[in-house]
Amino acid sequence: MARDYYGILGVSREASDDEIKRAYRKLARQFHPDVNPDPEAQEKFKDINAAYEVLSDDRKRQIVDLGGDPLAPGGGGMGGPGGPGGAGPFVGFQDIMDAFFGGAAGGSRGPRPRTRPGADAILRLELDLHETAFGVEAPITVDTAVLCTTCSGAGTAAGTHLATCEACGGRGEVQSVQRTFLGQVVSARPCTVCQGYGTTIPHPCPTCTGDGRVRTRRSLTVKIPAGVEDGMRIRLAQQGEVGPGGGTAGDLYVEIHERPHDVYSRKGDDLHCRVTVPMTAAALGTRLTIKTLDSEETVDVKAGTQPGSTLRLRARGVPHLRGTGRGDLYVHLDVRTPTKLDADQEKMLRDFAKTRGEEVAELSKQGGFFSRMRDAFNGHA
Repeated sequence: MARDYYGILGVSREASDDEIKRAYRKLARQFHPDVNPDPEAQEKFKDINAAYEVLSDDRKRQIVDLGGDPLAPGGGGMGGPGGPGGAGPFVGFQDIMDAFFGGAAGGSRGPRPRTRPGADAILRLELDLHETAFGVEAPITVDTAVLCTTCSGAGTAAGTHLATCEACGGRGEVQSVQRTFLGQVVSARPCTVCQGYGTTIPHPCPTCTGDGRVRTRRSLTVKIPAGVEDGMRIRLAQQGEVGPGGGTAGDLYVEIHERPHDVYSRKGDDLHCRVTVPMTAAALGTRLTIKTLDSEETVDVKAGTQPGSTLRLRARGVPHLRGTGRGDLYVHLDVRTPTKLDADQEKMLRDFAKTRGEEVAELSKQGGFFSRMRDAFNGHA
């Protein structure tokens, strides 16, 4: 009489794979010999493993649903240790460990799919400040894997198909039986003939040699929004690598690198520049024409402007990436002092200093700063 494998695990005949897996883990933790040394618990543990080994295998579960017992001698050709496939009353040792340490018991079983998602790709794009500020449609060239048009991703030559692997019978894995302190343990390893796919390609596509994809260079146009900053990435969905077997393409990320500008430096959405004005212009006041990124602005330098002063031009910076408006432009003023004066110019400045009551020592008569310091220490007037 066939054993009630569903009853052993305490699940219904309509139980899903996840429900069977959870039931197995729960019972395995309860009746494992290391946890429960009772001889009856050991026998129960063997039954639990046998039930999971059967119900986690689609073909063996089908035999059970038809009223058979795949582990019984002669039970559908999938019975005891001597039967084809080498399946004993124990599942793999990894499944036992998964039950105690939370792994995905049986998760690696079955052939792995040939069609898998592709990887993402990244591309560096250098832009000028004007392009990052106001946006641009930039042409780019990418070298990625694309779908093979000869086989449409199948990997097989025209008129041919995949073949079931003879070494593993399409399971994608091969099993071996070992005796351990727990009894007979069945371990599974990926089939080396089909690499775990369960199928082979007798006649590969001559273009992609069975991979379902080929590498090529493509030209695209990426729309750069106004206000992007250095280091930001723009995502182009499904423009990355096509996956093996013609799987869904990954994404392409375009990373922005902003080239240094000759005049402006950028901090967020604000721009900064330095302008040098003569000492006389700073003292008397003047008017400057500033060329911004997209216009010319006239600004007034007030009389008496000091070195390091800053002028602010509102909304003349970089447009905000999100929302409306723009940053500001800050003009930092460097006041230039003349380095060489002729005799007339020097006399004019000294006369000007006298009118302001400012005493200016003549270095030619008084000596330099260090000379005057030396005289002070030596007691000279």
